[in-house]
Amino acid sequence: MWLKRTPSKRKPSFRVSEFKNRSGSTSWRVTGFVDGKRIRCNFNCPEDAEAERRALQVIALQNQPDLQRVVTRLSDEQVREAEAVFLRLKGQPRSLQFYVDYALTNYREPELQKPLAEAVQEYVATKEREYERNLISIRQMRSIRYELGHFRKAHPSASVAEFTPASIISFLERGRPALKTINNRRGILSTFFKYAWQRDWTKVNPIEKTPHMRIGHRRGSAQTIDADTAAKLMEYVEGYHGGVMVPYFAICLFAGIRPCTRSGEISKLRPENIRLSTNTIHIEPEVSKVRMKRNVTIQPNLAEWLRAYPLKDYPILPANTEAMRKEIFTRFEMSHDILRHTFISMFVGKFRSMGEAALQAGNSESIIRKHYLDLKDRDESEAFFAILPRKQVPAAPSAPAPEPEPIVLPVRRPTGFSARKTAGNAIAC
Repeated sequence: MWLKRTPSKRKPSFRVSEFKNRSGSTSWRVTGFVDGKRIRCNFNCPEDAEAERRALQVIALQNQPDLQRVVTRLSDEQVREAEAVFLRLKGQPRSLQFYVDYALTNYREPELQKPLAEAVQEYVATKEREYERNLISIRQMRSIRYELGHFRKAHPSASVAEFTPASIISFLERGRPALKTINNRRGILSTFFKYAWQRDWTKVNPIEKTPHMRIGHRRGSAQTIDADTAAKLMEYVEGYHGGVMVPYFAICLFAGIRPCTRSGEISKLRPENIRLSTNTIHIEPEVSKVRMKRNVTIQPNLAEWLRAYPLKDYPILPANTEAMRKEIFTRFEMSHDILRHTFISMFVGKFRSMGEAALQAGNSESIIRKHYLDLKDRDESEAFFAILPRKQVPAAPSAPAPEPEPIVLPVRRPTGFSARKTAGNAIAC
């Protein structure tokens, strides 16, 4: 039997305290109130006092008007849990029975309660194998490690199955990020939970109920430099530490190779991919950002730069490239991708072909139209592709003139009678 309790402002309370009698003996006193009447009883031993306190507590509870006496098989913990559930359902349109039936019908316990830390470790190991097979880029691999590392630290003792859309949203919006950052984080977690769902670590993908942010603002025209600034830049680079950075700037500026020295195309480009004999730079799938092969035509001025500063003597990325690159970019107040943007806009300005520019740059034609069309006119583009090195290209040594071959006249052999006579004379001799 238990008493159904509803909230009350004042709960009855009784306490046991030690009391000294006038005779000097010690007794234990129970004090409290029942229906406004004060109760005070003395007992010779603490056990009797505690029993009386409990009995008075029950009497006081029974006298409260907000309690009901119910016979039940539930334990005290189950009764308290039932009361808590009914309090949570207050104001809901459905009964407790409805919500229990819904949970039993739709929820399935995962076969394995996989800890989040172990799941993240296994997933990252899978992605690292894909990276080793050149299926994903190093930039993607870094993002996966970074975001899932933060996710694991934010929930150190959680299992994969217990995440809800609300908990995911709070993680995605940490640190007041931009909308694009939220979408990027959401994409990484989506692939992770899809991986977990395929392995029965969770029965639902909580990302499906998280919103994808719509970005109304679109990037406008690309930031570029003009032909005069490009000429001053290359003149400065020629005199910078003996021209050690010339190949890097020439290839990125006049061929549009993605310039990031850590994970961009220039960081994976090899000298053998640059072929002056055919005036072509071969961008292989493992080098390309979009994992697609493309060929970039070497413009005449770029060929002159590469002949003046051959790659066998001037590596594409010399030692301490990042520090030198940063110093030059800071001096000319340039953003990290401005060299590539300048090449694409100048190429469109000179050749007036968005399709060819898309093939050369490894972009879609729609991107070229949105961000690079009509940024440069033909005259400026012609001046840009006419920027040449001050260093003179060493002339190839002239080969010695070949000696004339001797003229061999054909020998006429005699025939008929003359041949027989000649043979006879030879034998006679």
